[in-house]
Amino acid sequence: MAAIVKGVDRIDETPMVVHPQPVDYAGLVPAPSIIEFSGVTKRLGGRTVLDGMSLQIRRGETLCILGGSGAGKSVTLKHVVGLLKPDAGTVKVDGVDITRARNGELEAARRKIGYSFQGSALLNSMTVFDNVALPLRELDRLPEPEVTRRVEETLKLVGLADAGTKYPAEISGGMKKRAGLARAVIGRPQIVLYDEPTAGLDPVMSSTINDLILALQEKLHVTSVLVTHDMTSAFRVSDRLAMLFQGRIVKLGTPEEFKASDDPAIRQFIHGESEGPLTREPS
Repeated sequence: MAAIVKGVDRIDETPMVVHPQPVDYAGLVPAPSIIEFSGVTKRLGGRTVLDGMSLQIRRGETLCILGGSGAGKSVTLKHVVGLLKPDAGTVKVDGVDITRARNGELEAARRKIGYSFQGSALLNSMTVFDNVALPLRELDRLPEPEVTRRVEETLKLVGLADAGTKYPAEISGGMKKRAGLARAVIGRPQIVLYDEPTAGLDPVMSSTINDLILALQEKLHVTSVLVTHDMTSAFRVSDRLAMLFQGRIVKLGTPEEFKASDDPAIRQFIHGESEGPLTREPS
């Protein structure tokens, strides 16, 4: 992790766009919400995945969405970027109701969001540099010198300063995760969505990714939303956690509040027990 931390320190040499520090949500005045789900219902394949789900995510916080397999965690992330639209209810991103937004409004809302995919979603025919540069070239259409500056800056930020010329097949799973994170933040979004950021990684690399998420949060002041089954990761990086069960948020609180909970579903998930309410959830 030392290389990544040093990379974060060194990046101060290059100008970077950062977002304002949020009001301390744990204090007397909570930070305002940047993402709002209000009574969202979504049915897929004849099954109700989200059932009147409501959730407010505060600007500048890191929130982790927990839940058993098929609980609707990834479905929730897809609603944030407008890849799915609810059958009922609304989803607002920075005050814009993206469930009713027209193309221009939806595109503007999406530009505020970076998405880190579970499988990294790197293009095998492109180098790491070109994968990270893709949003700047295709969406922002920046001059090539500016693309180079921004990509080098961001690769340094995630500890991949020397990997730009490599192809995805030539790097490890952990490096692919970091390259995916670099692409997610290259446009300096206000929100970063992480879908299972430590899935398939060994404990050491998982810890490295967790530290990187924290470093990005500290450096860029983004709002981070994670979906994960990794409780070590959830407790390490989150300000708050939200538990999805039977299509709704059944608990929202700090890691300490979750650890102290006597709710059977929460305790089963945290401790990985084979018997309990989650076992009866549809897969």
